[in-house]
Amino acid sequence: MKRTSMLALAGTVVMSLSSAALAHVTLEARSAKLGAGYKAVLNVPHGCDGSETNSVQIDIPEGVIAVKPMPKAGWTLSLEKGPYARSYGFYHGASKSEGVKKVTWTGGPLPDDYFDQFVLSTFIAAELAPGAIAFPVTQKCAKGELHWNEVAAAGQDPHALKFPAPVLQLVAGDGDDHHHHHTAAAPAGINVSGAWTRPAIAGGMGVGYGTIANGGSEADILLGATSYIAERVELHETTIDDKGVASMKPVGEVELAPGKSIELKPGGMHLMLIGLKEPIKEGSPVKAKLNFKKAGAVDVEFAVKTSPPSAGGDHEHMHHHH
Repeated sequence: MKRTSMLALAGTVVMSLSSAALAHVTLEARSAKLGAGYKAVLNVPHGCDGSETNSVQIDIPEGVIAVKPMPKAGWTLSLEKGPYARSYGFYHGASKSEGVKKVTWTGGPLPDDYFDQFVLSTFIAAELAPGAIAFPVTQKCAKGELHWNEVAAAGQDPHALKFPAPVLQLVAGDGDDHHHHHTAAAPAGINVSGAWTRPAIAGGMGVGYGTIANGGSEADILLGATSYIAERVELHETTIDDKGVASMKPVGEVELAPGKSIELKPGGMHLMLIGLKEPIKEGSPVKAKLNFKKAGAVDVEFAVKTSPPSAGGDHEHMHHHH
């Protein structure tokens, strides 16, 4: 396919995804370790059909314990407490069997033209299994309300949901956070070379490229990614059919077999940084985290370049996060 056609396709996809990225209530950090503290930052990007927001209510999922909301000037906090389905381990051998089940901020208001964040300090119980949990949100406005509570069924494209609940991916922890002790994590075998991205404007979309290799003895699964610079980060793949027509679609979990690697590259699998909060500029590397089922959070630093780096010209930019 001609380069101009590919650029036209990319532009169309970027515009549609940029609009969608700003439409939903989302979690800023999309993954958390089991048996560890987690700061839940909920992004509320707009009101209800143009009207201002005056109430934000978050339902706390089972197994998310020791919840403490951050007060906000001009907003009144209310907590609904109750028993958990079971008792969960906490720091220093303690356990918790009841706590906050629902948090509501009332007041503001938050005009439709503005965006704001609502923050919770929490602990993710080690007894939970790796996988996804949802934080349903009810957003009440001067005119109407929105219920962000839809969860994709098995095999369903989450992007097809009209009002998706913010989703958190849980990954295995290192087992030490229960006691506030921190020892070096065992080598996870996840390495990468040539991590790079292109310059992009604020409010638009960015990309992430590089080669991720599993040098360990066990398979691992790439669950997703996050970055401070974007509303959300997704793994996408561009494919070209027999007629030369290119299309781009989100990719779910990606398994990385031991001794194997996956290449993130233009025209193939790559990361999409959707809803950039600030511009990506040359000379200012972009930091992100790749979230693996076994390795957990892996820090990555993307060099900013206008063209692909030459082979062997870049240093390694990912390492296991201890």
